[in-house]
Amino acid sequence: MAPKDRKAAAEESAKTGVMTHRQILLVLVGLMSGMFLSALDQSVVGTAMRTIADDLQGLQLQAWVTTAYLITSTVSTPIYGKLGDIFGRRKMFMIAITIFIVGSLTAGFATNMVELAFYRALQGVGAGGLFALALTILADIVPPRERARYQGLFLAVFGTSSVIGPIVGGGFAGVDQILWVDGWRWIFLMNLPIGLVAMFMVYTFLHVPHFAKPSRIDWGGAVTIIVAVVPILLVAEQGREWGWGSAPTIGLASIGVLGIAAFIFVENKMKDEALLPLKIFKSSTFTTTTLLGVVVGLGMFGGLISLPLILQIVYGATPTEAGFLMIPMVLGLASASLISGRITSKTGKYKIFMILGSALAAASYIYLSTIQADWAIWQVSVGMVLLGLGVGQLLQTLTIASQNAVEAKDIGVATSASTFFRQMGGTLGVAIFLSILFSGIADRASQIVEGIQQAIAKTPSILEDPRNQLLLGQDFESIDSMVTTDSSFLEVISPELAYPIKEAFAQAASQVFLVASVVLVVGFILSFFVKELELRTKSGMQEMAEGV
Repeated sequence: MAPKDRKAAAEESAKTGVMTHRQILLVLVGLMSGMFLSALDQSVVGTAMRTIADDLQGLQLQAWVTTAYLITSTVSTPIYGKLGDIFGRRKMFMIAITIFIVGSLTAGFATNMVELAFYRALQGVGAGGLFALALTILADIVPPRERARYQGLFLAVFGTSSVIGPIVGGGFAGVDQILWVDGWRWIFLMNLPIGLVAMFMVYTFLHVPHFAKPSRIDWGGAVTIIVAVVPILLVAEQGREWGWGSAPTIGLASIGVLGIAAFIFVENKMKDEALLPLKIFKSSTFTTTTLLGVVVGLGMFGGLISLPLILQIVYGATPTEAGFLMIPMVLGLASASLISGRITSKTGKYKIFMILGSALAAASYIYLSTIQADWAIWQVSVGMVLLGLGVGQLLQTLTIASQNAVEAKDIGVATSASTFFRQMGGTLGVAIFLSILFSGIADRASQIVEGIQQAIAKTPSILEDPRNQLLLGQDFESIDSMVTTDSSFLEVISPELAYPIKEAFAQAASQVFLVASVVLVVGFILSFFVKELELRTKSGMQEMAEGV
């Protein structure tokens, strides 16, 4: 289609709010280009973090690089939702890409870990808008009845990035220099060409009308949500290191609680102009679905954090190999998403997928809670496929139900609110379950020592093996801290000495899966209380054009 014809078609869509299938697909190209930036960045950095920290001589600060990105991306999500309502989604989406590109460029030339954390925070400001705005724009142009089919493509983007991210990150980290620049820096610098392509695609194809409505910017809501969320995320990320009963943890948690109270007060006062209008929670469907999203995020992401660690520590996979080994979960996620999307479009029913999705996710964790160190890798893959089948049904269904439960003019804030609360649940889940995992390893320290001593008693000459030289002079009583600090020694020492450690780690992980399954069982029960509303057959844009 020529530019002139494309412009004419866009103008016609602006009047009627109706877009053709071709127009929708072209818009999706732009949206997925932007989403790919954020999705890839989440998985590519973790693989190379140790290399980065060693090069910048700040290993003890590596957690702050992750925390900074997480905080800004989470806090900015609801802000983008509101600004998109006021100024237009396309404009805000392009701003989000620009901020992300600038953050990537500066991160690529960071000279120390403090700088890198700051630049990653800037990246997060951009990333916060990419996912929420993409889902909102999709809601603008596609009716809820048809939306699940298209959202499957978004999940495919995330699934693909979760596999290739560790591969790309490990590849760059393993190269000393590329074009006279440190290899790991290209993890950030590669976002420049990808981002410029995404910007071109968005500028060229993302033509959606904006029905402007006069509204004040809720500055008070923006400030109070930062005061509420930042301390809570800091506690979630750093509480295990500080101690859950320490002064910093208690102090920040108290500030967070006061911030929540202040945020609710301000939002109630701002009414329809609020960052998160409280009226959207009057819908029992929206409220229950949002609560279910928090529970699912808590259990799903909390348990999911253990899988890559199991693949690397118990099975000796490199981060790159772990990415490949996660493919069964990605395949389960993609297939479940596509099938449930088509069924939802055909029948208009979605509640069944909340029930089945949470049931399968819970079943996968119950199954994985029986894991042993001598399991074959295919046995772990069975659990990953089940988890993917559950998650694939849940994520898109929760978003569609939330969007369908509010008026067209509130789709932006509803989408960002749903995404925001699910991210908060996931963040808290990761913090809680990592604490359970590492505490479980510490609790099994005596078991590890006993297993190693039995192996030595059985074969006294085993300590003469050159592979075991690094254990000589080590205090076996603190072997658990070696596992949580740098587990690479497990691939060097002889299998007889490594097995007790791997078995203890598998048992600690099984405890994580068991607790996560209980959380998801709560989600399964909660899914029955979601009131299923009839899916609307008009897009948000069409309803706005008709003044609905």
